[in-house]
Amino acid sequence: MSLGPWEILILVALALLVFGGRGKISQIMGDFGKGLKNFKQNIKDERKSDKPLDDAEPESTIIDAQPVEVGANETTPEKANANKN
Repeated sequence: MSLGPWEILILVALALLVFGGRGKISQIMGDFGKGLKNFKQNIKDERKSDKPLDDAEPESTIIDAQPVEVGANETTPEKANANKN
């Protein structure tokens, strides 16, 4: 199996895309690192600005609900037709 001119051209284009162009991979990794650093900084800032749990207001109220038996009052089409007859 030999490589034709189109395959070689595609491989060269991929190599230029990955490795060429003034260090694109290092630029991408640098941008990723900056984004990660900003993310960590925002997480730290958010933790500092949060209220302590003792001073925080409750976000929800507890409702005293009674249990309901599922299927107790359900009617199926067969039961509805049987009740009509």
